Amino acid sequence: MMEVKRAITNVRAVVIMFLFVFVFTLLLGRMVYIQANSEVNGVDLKAMAEERWTKKSKIHGERGTIYDRNGSALAQEISSYSVFAVLNKDQTSYVENPKKTAKKLAGHLDLSEETIYELLTGDKFQVEFGPSGRNLSHDKMTQIKELGLPGIHFTEEPRRYYPKQTYASHVIGYTERDMENSRLGLELSLDEYLRPEDGFIEYKTDVRGIKLPDPKENITPPKHGDDIYLTLDSNIQTALEQVMTQVESEYSPERMIAIVADPKTGEILAMSNRPSFNPNQYEQITNYLNYAVSDRFEPGSTMKVFTLAAAIEEGVYDGNAYFQSGTTQVGSARISDHNEGRGWGTITYDEGFQRSSNAAFIRIGVDHLGTDKLFEYIERFGFTEPTGIDLPNEVDSLIAQPTKINTATTSFGQGSAVTPIQQIQAATAIANDGKMMKPYIVDKIVNPETGKVVRENEPEVVGEPISKETAKQVRDLMETVVTESAGTGRPYYIEGFDVVGKTGTAQIPDPVNGGYLKGDGVNVFSFLGMAPKDDPSVIVYVAVDRPKLKSSVERGSAPVSMIFNSVMKHSLQYLNITPSMEEITEQAEQSGFQLQNYEGKTVKEVEKQLKDQGLDVIVVGSGKTIVAQQPFENRHLFAGERVILRTDGEHFAMPDIIGWSFRDVMKLSKALQLQTSMDGAGFAVVQSVKQGSTVREGDYLHVELVSPKEKNELGSSNEMIDEQENELGEEETE
Repeated sequence: MMEVKRAITNVRAVVIMFLFVFVFTLLLGRMVYIQANSEVNGVDLKAMAEERWTKKSKIHGERGTIYDRNGSALAQEISSYSVFAVLNKDQTSYVENPKKTAKKLAGHLDLSEETIYELLTGDKFQVEFGPSGRNLSHDKMTQIKELGLPGIHFTEEPRRYYPKQTYASHVIGYTERDMENSRLGLELSLDEYLRPEDGFIEYKTDVRGIKLPDPKENITPPKHGDDIYLTLDSNIQTALEQVMTQVESEYSPERMIAIVADPKTGEILAMSNRPSFNPNQYEQITNYLNYAVSDRFEPGSTMKVFTLAAAIEEGVYDGNAYFQSGTTQVGSARISDHNEGRGWGTITYDEGFQRSSNAAFIRIGVDHLGTDKLFEYIERFGFTEPTGIDLPNEVDSLIAQPTKINTATTSFGQGSAVTPIQQIQAATAIANDGKMMKPYIVDKIVNPETGKVVRENEPEVVGEPISKETAKQVRDLMETVVTESAGTGRPYYIEGFDVVGKTGTAQIPDPVNGGYLKGDGVNVFSFLGMAPKDDPSVIVYVAVDRPKLKSSVERGSAPVSMIFNSVMKHSLQYLNITPSMEEITEQAEQSGFQLQNYEGKTVKEVEKQLKDQGLDVIVVGSGKTIVAQQPFENRHLFAGERVILRTDGEHFAMPDIIGWSFRDVMKLSKALQLQTSMDGAGFAVVQSVKQGSTVREGDYLHVELVSPKEKNELGSSNEMIDEQENELGEEETE
């Protein structure tokens, strides 16, 4: 019996032993398999282990910076800070005194003390302060930190920042603060260059996450975004922004556009729009369009420059020939000159250009050039296709069909719509001796780590629509628009600078009733000018849409000239474009007396000195010290010429200017800083402000002028003046 039990026990032992060996072998095989293949149920054990003991940290890549031509940052990535408060009392640092903390924070955050106190007494672990507590500058963060408030902490994060605020905002555009989305301008169109790629650093840790002594770091460096260098000149751009803001405040126009360009290269030196925006506060944008490239409109009489150039180039322009101004019949349409069709009688074509006569240019376009030639030159001047400027959303023009009536209207700037940047490109041919330059605003794109130039723009000639001789003749005629008494561009005369240009007053289509909008000032007023005349270095185009003029006698040229004159004068002085020594010497040899700077000197001594030189001295004001003069210093005058000396004081007695020339009236206007408009040509016969009346800076003066022949016939009696002084001219609507 015992033997039977022992046998059974032995059998069980053997079975258990074999079972144990089998399981052991199975487990050992599985272990060998796992060790050999590092995989269980499709899971890579080695990768899992690597993940558990390997830490991976992001290395931030910086978005590229946008610079002006001199290397000043216009858009850059900076560190910003967000403030938060820890309320949990189990933490080392928490808000101990909510009332005191709220009172001190209220002076630094755009929140009331009550609101902050309510946040600090809530039942939460920690709280933030909404938009007021985010995107804080380093200075603001430091100010709050120096308060020494327990429980107040900060997080640091990168954001996009625009240090010059509204500076060229439509050109630069913006990204959202976290830089994930670009929304406008070059920030959007060049995002592929500006956008960075983050890098990483990987290292080994122990089970507690502590870095191993030999961590075997693996670093993938970040790729920082490329830097963009623009052609914009901050000195000129800043001057433009300032005067545009001033005009916007004074005249509240619907919109404004201004462009400054170098005609020799096509570089855009400044570009601005109104309404504008601060890209640091992009939530407040009301206008997303860069009107300079993304809007087209009928240009008005600035287009006459290119019609004139075409006629001269084709040999069909005779400036001394006469035509009848006023109203012209083209098919069934009657088209009038801008003075309600009254015209100026029979005048020469040169005078027609100066006066911006529509009738003159209808004859030039229809009778002299003809439809085919006119529209051929429209194409040659680049008006039939976009310029290709390196800005996003450039629109094309809308050129009328080549019919007779469209030939008539297009010749003087109506019926066809073009963009401001197309006018700038076409004007480079006038300024650059016939060579038309493609406009561009991106100078180069540079890799910030290697310094390698990724992309670079060079000046590009895109056509030669006219000859050098034609370009010079056009500039000569554009000069008379500004300098001659008959010229519509007289408000753009800048003492001491050789400015040439052409005015434009475009009608605005009525989208509801058809035709054009009617009413005083319901126009786009513009000026296209360049300087110096013989070798232009700067082109400026300004357009102001429906400004709120201050009186019935103020013209649309007032806000336009405020922008143009300020920017052109500033640009020429900044670029050191002044008369050469040879020109100054030649002028000195032709004149007997050179003016000095008399500001700060006494009226008595200066008046005697100038009168001894045979000059006609007009002293305005009752003060004893000179504060302004016209002309400026270094001008050479002949005996008998007028010099205006303004003394200190806030108001002045209006002098008798009857018989004065246009040039002398402008001297007085500039010395007293009056808003002056003039009708006619020659010599003054009517002044809206009577002799002896009090005037102040910014007051309005309207003057009527007549030719020397008319002046002799009319005389200059006070009776004649009284009869005419209320017959003021009407707004120019070319």
